[in-house]
Amino acid sequence: MFLHEDNVFTAEYTFAGTCHVIKIQVILTRLKMIHSVIHKCCHSKSLPPECCAFCNGNGPETLLDICFDYILNNLHTICEFEFPTENLRLRENVTLPVEICEKLLYLRSNRGPRLNPRFVNIFRNQLATKLKRVKLYNTDINDDSLRILLQHRLISLDVSHCPLLTADCLKYVTAFGGNLTSLSVGDNMNLFPSVLFGPPYLLDREYIILAPRLKRLSIRTSEVLRPEFYMLLLRPLVNLTHLDLSNCNDLGDFHYVLNLVNLTSLILYNVNKLENLIPAICKLKNLRHLDISQSKDDNGTYENPSKVLATIVENLPRLTSLDISGTNLAGTGVAERTDDCFGPYASDIPGLSSRVHNKFQFLGLYETQRGACFRHDIPAKLIAGNANEEQVLVAALAYLDRSDMLQKVLNELFHLFRFESCNQVGQALNIVLEAMNRNLNERHIQISGSATLFYIVKGAGKELHDVVRVKRRIITTLLNGMCAHRNDDTMMRNGCLTLCQFKVPLDVVFDYERLVDILLHSVYGMQQESFVQRIGIYLLNTLACQVDGRQKIKLGDLGAIDKMLWLIADRLKRGICDDVLEVAWSTMWNVTDETPLNCQKFLEHKGMEYFLQCLKKFPDKEELLRNMMGLLGNVAEVHSLRRYLMTPEYITVFSDLLDSISDGIEVSYNAAGVISHIASDGPEAWTIDNPCREHVLARMMAAIDRWDLYSLRNINYRSFEPILYLVKIYDTPECQRWAVWALANLTKVYPEKYCSVVRSEGGLELLQEVIDHPMPPNCVKDLAVIVLENCKQYHERDTVDTDTQLDG
Repeated sequence: MFLHEDNVFTAEYTFAGTCHVIKIQVILTRLKMIHSVIHKCCHSKSLPPECCAFCNGNGPETLLDICFDYILNNLHTICEFEFPTENLRLRENVTLPVEICEKLLYLRSNRGPRLNPRFVNIFRNQLATKLKRVKLYNTDINDDSLRILLQHRLISLDVSHCPLLTADCLKYVTAFGGNLTSLSVGDNMNLFPSVLFGPPYLLDREYIILAPRLKRLSIRTSEVLRPEFYMLLLRPLVNLTHLDLSNCNDLGDFHYVLNLVNLTSLILYNVNKLENLIPAICKLKNLRHLDISQSKDDNGTYENPSKVLATIVENLPRLTSLDISGTNLAGTGVAERTDDCFGPYASDIPGLSSRVHNKFQFLGLYETQRGACFRHDIPAKLIAGNANEEQVLVAALAYLDRSDMLQKVLNELFHLFRFESCNQVGQALNIVLEAMNRNLNERHIQISGSATLFYIVKGAGKELHDVVRVKRRIITTLLNGMCAHRNDDTMMRNGCLTLCQFKVPLDVVFDYERLVDILLHSVYGMQQESFVQRIGIYLLNTLACQVDGRQKIKLGDLGAIDKMLWLIADRLKRGICDDVLEVAWSTMWNVTDETPLNCQKFLEHKGMEYFLQCLKKFPDKEELLRNMMGLLGNVAEVHSLRRYLMTPEYITVFSDLLDSISDGIEVSYNAAGVISHIASDGPEAWTIDNPCREHVLARMMAAIDRWDLYSLRNINYRSFEPILYLVKIYDTPECQRWAVWALANLTKVYPEKYCSVVRSEGGLELLQEVIDHPMPPNCVKDLAVIVLENCKQYHERDTVDTDTQLDG
């Protein structure tokens, strides 16, 4: 089941738990695919070409990006720790130019863990580092960290969601802001608390900040501040050309902006009582961009909307961009026709009639009352609205930094993709990713964005799956959202379902550790019996099945064994044998494969006790028995751990399971494998009297006699090393027989998969030695002959096929 915030619908998925052979395609084929992607993309001419995720993400990673990634993952290459503060500092003789410093800080602030003062300390040395432009989002930097950055005499500073910054850092802006031309203070900031900037305290101030060269100022605050504050803030900033006071509450009559004679852009999004500001706004004759849009329903209603809009437009002749989204300024939709020297003209937005022959470059009409964006004769080249796909994409691009508006626009995009009616997929994808990354803490945006990503990935086909950088960008964005909202069931559900559309682990292994952490949380930290828990454990099992030994060890270190045993204990306590219980054992089977450390963790966490309890409580569950015995086979392969299996209770259980017909031969086969490895240590290692070694081995031989050599198998081997080890145990022919039978069966039923493994791991020579050796019984030698014949036939067949292909 896949959830969008207001929609519930069902979808079915298949989770593959078997390993797949990954074929590496030649470079020529790769280039053809990339060329194909570029030519298949459909673009909106209204959006910039670089907005397409496919066309701008189909090349390989640059060497510079690879270097940055390596350095950020291995900071010791350029840094060392100061004692005792543990702050980072550059190593001696390391000097970084401004381009490297800025990108290093930007990339570090956009990946976990959150940017903190210890990292910022790298830039304390102004002789070895250089910064001009700094953009910080969602960080834990403090006032002293900002001082370090400002001491570089920045020309641009953008801070948002940095809650540890206080009003004290404003003095650093004044002290070191002489070169500052752009300053943006975004959401979730405490720089202007009303308790410090209320009327009693403003009397003692001559200014808020001093920055004589400042041209762009953006203050987006929810604090309730008086008009006197804004008057004092703006008074010394006479060179401003761009002013953004979004979400500011009380601006008074706004006449104090009239000294900003160079102002060309004014943004008053979600400002209260905007109608009172119109007379002052109309005197700003140099304005080219005006935004008086609203997302609050009660703020966007004017008494005489058409007249107000006409007044604004006629008094600001240089306007090329106007946003009235969320208001009633577009009027009723009845066209007004007027005559001038060019003849009669009309607009379906009455207040814009004077601009019919002078169209706006941009006009924001999203969620205007009476659906203005659906009208005809709109005097604008570019429209943000929801009448069609192009308008929605323009709106999404325009409102990337406005979470409340953006949430609504992303819902529109979601419905376009859900009903397969979006054509500009590459551009839409880029916008969705940018929206999610810029608004990481906004739950609703992450949910809408991840829901949209699901449909984009599901329907994209080759144009997505052949472009590695785009896939990685999507997966990184998803994991960012899942990490930030890991306790939100809907977000976790959307993220897991979208991840299922990728090739696991091939596509996700680049961010392996973070993915494992999220999946383990979905298993252990989410609600029991939830869909998220189920899909999380399936993904975890698929991941464990197909990664190498180093990554399996990491899985164990991150707590996979412990979390799986916790799930098993919970099911045992409630007496439930479901797919979660079975997959928990399957996951441990995969995690312990050729990984002794994880086998040891299984024993240390009392895994054998849970095995006995499950066997007793659910004796007839075939899948469960197979998974448990497969896991114990991995444990038995570890020489140092076999002694922990040598108890009367365990050996009796393994011996009894030899006679099992559950799941074909699988349970009996795995029980024989466990016994073979235990017995391979010789009679002296058999430290129990009952059951005796000879009796157990006799039962194993009888079981092997019953097996059909042509049995299809539900098992996967990456290596035959443990089996080939048993082939060499001449003093216990029972062990040899099980090992050689396994090879004979697998090479007969799956020659394409296993004959080459036997050959590459030296199995052919070992088996020939068995045939030539006097000790093995005939039943073992006969099986060895079968294996050699299977491999010979496959090799001859493969050689003929290759020659045929070469002949054309």
